Amino acid sequence: MMGSARRGLISNESPERSETPLPKSLDNTVNGSIHGQFVAPPIHGDAILTDALGPEVKYNVGSDDSTPRLLHRIQQNESVLALAVSRSLGLIYAGSGSGGIMAWSIETYEPVATMKNHTGGVLALCLSDDEKLLFSSGGDAIVNVWDAVGFKLLYSIYSTFDVGDVFCIAYSSSLQTAYFGAQNTSVQWYDLKARDRAPKSMLKNHPSRRSHRFFDSKGAGGKAQPRMDECSSLQESRLLEISPINIVQYAHYSYVYCMQLIKNLGGCGEDCETLFTGGGDGDVKLWNIDPHTSMIIEKQTLHGGDSGVLSMAVRETFLYCGLTDGEINIWDLDTFQLIRNVKAHREDVLAMSVLGSNIFSGSASGFTQKWSGSFECQARWEAHNGLVLASIALTRNDRLIYITGGNDQSITIWDVSPYEDEKSRYPKSQNDQLLSALGKLVSFRTVSNNPLYLEECRRGATYLKSLFKRFGATATLLTTEDNRNPVVFARFKGTNSKDTKTILFYGHYDVIPAELQSNDEWATNPFELTGVNGYLYGRGVSDNKGPCLAALFAAGELVQEQALASDIVFLIDGEEESGSRGFANAIRKNKELIGNVDWILLANSYWLDDEVPCLTYGLRGVIHATVEIESEQPDQHSGVDGSRLNREPTIDLVGLLARLTSDEGAILIPEFYSPICPVTVAEEKRYEEIVANFLKRDPTIDKAALRDRLMSKWRFPSLTIHRVNVSGPSNATIIPRSASAAISLRIVPDQQLGDVKKALKDYLTEQFKRFRSNNKLKISIDHEAEPWLGDPENEAFRTLEKAIMEEWGREDGVGGGTNTGAGVKPLYIREGGSIPSARFLEKEFGAMAAHLPCGQASDHAHLDNERLRLRNLYKSKAILKTVFSELPWK
Repeated sequence: MMGSARRGLISNESPERSETPLPKSLDNTVNGSIHGQFVAPPIHGDAILTDALGPEVKYNVGSDDSTPRLLHRIQQNESVLALAVSRSLGLIYAGSGSGGIMAWSIETYEPVATMKNHTGGVLALCLSDDEKLLFSSGGDAIVNVWDAVGFKLLYSIYSTFDVGDVFCIAYSSSLQTAYFGAQNTSVQWYDLKARDRAPKSMLKNHPSRRSHRFFDSKGAGGKAQPRMDECSSLQESRLLEISPINIVQYAHYSYVYCMQLIKNLGGCGEDCETLFTGGGDGDVKLWNIDPHTSMIIEKQTLHGGDSGVLSMAVRETFLYCGLTDGEINIWDLDTFQLIRNVKAHREDVLAMSVLGSNIFSGSASGFTQKWSGSFECQARWEAHNGLVLASIALTRNDRLIYITGGNDQSITIWDVSPYEDEKSRYPKSQNDQLLSALGKLVSFRTVSNNPLYLEECRRGATYLKSLFKRFGATATLLTTEDNRNPVVFARFKGTNSKDTKTILFYGHYDVIPAELQSNDEWATNPFELTGVNGYLYGRGVSDNKGPCLAALFAAGELVQEQALASDIVFLIDGEEESGSRGFANAIRKNKELIGNVDWILLANSYWLDDEVPCLTYGLRGVIHATVEIESEQPDQHSGVDGSRLNREPTIDLVGLLARLTSDEGAILIPEFYSPICPVTVAEEKRYEEIVANFLKRDPTIDKAALRDRLMSKWRFPSLTIHRVNVSGPSNATIIPRSASAAISLRIVPDQQLGDVKKALKDYLTEQFKRFRSNNKLKISIDHEAEPWLGDPENEAFRTLEKAIMEEWGREDGVGGGTNTGAGVKPLYIREGGSIPSARFLEKEFGAMAAHLPCGQASDHAHLDNERLRLRNLYKSKAILKTVFSELPWK
């Protein structure tokens, strides 16, 4: 029997790779774009793409117009043996080697549900035509029937015979009958219309109650090891036993690996169904189905040779059979003739899918191929680092999508749409366009504090300008002094020509450095947008490129819908990560161009956790300073020149820094804490709501400690010594001629920036004089930002709150499950960090600001593996769209 091709599918081991990897492209536009749909249309050529969160992904771009692009990778903990897709629910069902079925959102790629009732690997999945029933079969000889919407087990079907693995399922919705192909060479069926409860006397035939010749053999003492009774966990009414008359024994002379149910074969009518089965004996059998009894009668046998039939698909009047040894047989179903045999792969063809004129084959080598209707190879690429065990093709958002599952424990989702012209290269749905734009923007290394990336920053700014113009906005780049990165300015005009209010959105396109080196912890290339398990990875995806594009697309969609009543002004900073150098002067210089502003919105921070949406109403300010002490002497030798009479700069510096704080950590600058406003009743209530949120998940939390910790980070100032530098070589015998320290003060509302700077300098100068040192003290202010405190009761926050509750509480079909934070009022939080332009914009335009955090606490902003959840990106766009529409006059 030809069982080796399918019996070892649960293993994570793959056969020896015989297909040669392609050379790496030198073009960075193509190379590495794991989220192929998230980048500009690639040029033709060979490429090797790597997703470091999963196995290496390689594909041949080829010389035609059918470049496959990896949209997302879903990583599971088990081999993916079977797939099914519900288009109405937007779900991918994946059967695993452990017997579980995972349901994933096809929109956000998040896990939605887990179903488990098999004790062996799930080898086949099948949905009913109305997508309400899901059938699963596996290595435990059981066929389970699930509620595909509610994810509940409805029935468990078993045979009176020991059938072994059940490799395939087909379901006739018109007859309400499921057909199964098994390892014992039989084809069986069960009519759900006649699902009478199995008599108790017959439950002994359930696989879990049968005596096994090996596992139930008597051991020492003449006793057998007791086994778990699987029937006891189910109601008897859910156990359905197949009648012996509904079994065709020896349907093939080997395992029955695959089957298809075809309507109207040969013009017999829409109500006429024919069952195709493929076996390890190399034959394909056609079975007529009795419309009254659901019984099958053999009609035709297609002898294809000695190679086993492992997979099959039907397109129009052609049957495509994937065989062992990499062959594909093509049959004409009008004449039942074998019209072509193709050596398509070098390993077993385990998966076949068709959609329209497109045919797909997946092999045990991990490679897949896309074929035209005339069966010419259009593309070939490596989908898995192992066996391609399952596949399915569908259309989504006017794109051709191909989904594969493999024993590398992953599901890959590919855009395999052909490009008829340059325009059709761009995704058609708004969310797909958003992802495409984000991938392109992330690819620009817009690192503002490194002059080497000056050109990349300019390219990023220019790309943003082009995006604004694509949606109909006027856009230009505002120059800054000293050749700093430009500010992207854009304006969307509202439809109301008179008395139009103006909303200003502020964000930034620059990022902090990120390099993928051997000692880094980045699991992906930081400048290639990579999608894994519902998250987008890449530098700047969360801070702040993703939120900026969510706002851009929100305004753009309103323009396209002719529903934008307000003017929306965008100011996208190119130097925020470097203290917004030049931003203020650029805005003042172009104040007339920008015009009046009624409201200011920001989206540049994160939730307090990963569960509940938040709104930020306060930010601390910051003063970065350098304290330097210098001697008139050069660097000296400690053995020759070290003495108690020699005032060393480093000792002076350490002593001076020690006088900044008390032993308890209090800042000792006189009157430093005096301006800080007391906690109000309304503010205290907000902290109580935050604490209550954490108590829901962890009742053991110390409420007082949590409250104090949050307040200390948000509404009270702090002082940090970041680093100490000394002059001279690094050996241990040198007395440095100078020593400097980088320090910062985080200040809070009601502390005046100018007053704190003066107090810091005065205090350090006074304390240094007490040293009576011959060394010189120098204090320089390197960067400063004012604190910001918004009004949580104003209309901007109220509109944001309403939009958040509506959007996160909506069952919108994204994933089919309950949304995170559904119906929950957002938490009002403050931030310990600073955004230099927040308070500046308020003062400059006389408008109040509100801040919408888009990301979760686990987004790793400024860290390795920065990410943003797809759901958060989509929801943020929807929330901003609502706010742009509904925010009233101030």
